[in-house]
Amino acid sequence: MVLLEVSRLTKKFGGLVALDKVNLLLHEGEVLGIVGPNGSGKTTLFNLISGIYRPTSGSICFEGEPIAGKKPYSICRMGIARTYQLVRPFLNLSVLENILVGACFGNGRKKDATCTEEAMSILDLINLSEFYKRSAGTLTVAQRKRLEIGRALATGPRIILLDEVMAGLNAKEVDDVVILVNKIFEMGITACVIEHVMKAVSMLCSRTVVLNNGRVIFEGKPEKMSQDEEVIKAYLGTKRSKEVA
Repeated sequence: MVLLEVSRLTKKFGGLVALDKVNLLLHEGEVLGIVGPNGSGKTTLFNLISGIYRPTSGSICFEGEPIAGKKPYSICRMGIARTYQLVRPFLNLSVLENILVGACFGNGRKKDATCTEEAMSILDLINLSEFYKRSAGTLTVAQRKRLEIGRALATGPRIILLDEVMAGLNAKEVDDVVILVNKIFEMGITACVIEHVMKAVSMLCSRTVVLNNGRVIFEGKPEKMSQDEEVIKAYLGTKRSKEVA
């Protein structure tokens, strides 16, 4: 089943074409990887899907319903949650309160005991339950990344968009996030992942889409990506393509 369909999606900023007639399908129950060089349009794609930007042209449909141009909170409450490359916790709130923001506002619910129980379950999932009273501003980068994921999960999404959640992490921290994303997948949540850590892409994603200069230049299995001449030239390079393979 196709959950999300992007058709001929274009976004222009003045004379700059950030996305150029991009087509993309996201199937229920998969983890799709979005990769490509910096400036290729990856985060712009997420911003369009999540309602931060309005497309210049093209369409975005979630479960068959057009969502392009809807407000971000409306899209979130429909079932599409996201994280940000630069994490955005509410630094003066506690770790638990950050999750409750997602659970209550993201779902359009009122805070109650059930909401708190669900938030604590998410903190267990992301290994932050022992810090639930601590201010989010005291967390490490790796912990803030997990908190960002947890807050998105608290909205009860059908789809979660993960924007470089492994950037800036060491090898052990990357492995921990890979384990967490696999747990999310096992919960039945469909994921779309922007990532530069090719090891993680190969481990997590059943399919990858490669963007370059706002256009799709490859779609297929991660192991095939490293053999594609256009991908190697635009993004991987000979050395990195061998590492991925």
